Amino acid sequence: MAGYLDARPRVGYFYTGKSGTQLLADKVKHITVNDYQSRPVVVQQSITIYDAICAMFLEDVGTLFVVDTDTTLVGVLSRKDLLRASLGKQALESMPVSIIMTRMPNITVCKKEDLIIEVANKLIDKQIDGLPIVVEVDRGSGYEVVGRITKTNITALLVDLANDEMI
Repeated sequence: MAGYLDARPRVGYFYTGKSGTQLLADKVKHITVNDYQSRPVVVQQSITIYDAICAMFLEDVGTLFVVDTDTTLVGVLSRKDLLRASLGKQALESMPVSIIMTRMPNITVCKKEDLIIEVANKLIDKQIDGLPIVVEVDRGSGYEVVGRITKTNITALLVDLANDEMI
């Protein structure tokens, strides 16, 4: 059960030769995004920057996913985007988020069946806090947001691995 021993017919039990680190790596390589995803926070591209800031604080998230009228992904708003917009003398109550958001196709996405280790590598390589989990659709941008994976989700996985409480 621990992975250190294996059994074969007519041979019996034998030592697999794997260390604890190798067994942990094998376990992590089979975990998918679906196991640790969280609920996405989605806003319409027509809302104002002020409303987006309020939504970010009320939902306690660092990233908002922006959708169009077809509910397909068109952009991403980070804390940095909203901070940059609020530094000037712009009227935040009247300016739509579509002006300051990061637009498709410059958005990195993942799918539910992707391995979580690959998604963690994307987060590190792109230096971002979270990715939208999408499914492909035949309308709008071609992607509908169904979840999100963040650094917090990866940290929860790490804690579960340390406590041996995998989902």
